[in-house]
Amino acid sequence: MPSLPSEPDALRRAGARHWRAVVRLTLVLLAIWAALGLGCGVLLADWLNQFHLGGFPLGFWFAQQGAILGFVLLILVYALAMTRLEARHRREVAQARAEARR
Repeated sequence: MPSLPSEPDALRRAGARHWRAVVRLTLVLLAIWAALGLGCGVLLADWLNQFHLGGFPLGFWFAQQGAILGFVLLILVYALAMTRLEARHRREVAQARAEARR
């Protein structure tokens, strides 16, 4: 049974590109998550407390509400970005398989 020599390499490269993009997205979102949760809610809370939002000190607001809203937004960004990455990966795999059949 003859194998197509270019298909495995093209698929492997497409998979490697996909996982690099997924890892990059995950690391960026984790850094933002850490900055929101730990940075704004704990480490910078005293400095942020000099500002007020809705009558509450901003450091308190981030610790109680802002971080939670930020986390929900990060989940939304992750879901949308992963949908886009998965669609691009499917296109690349289909193209690699089509080129291998020629």
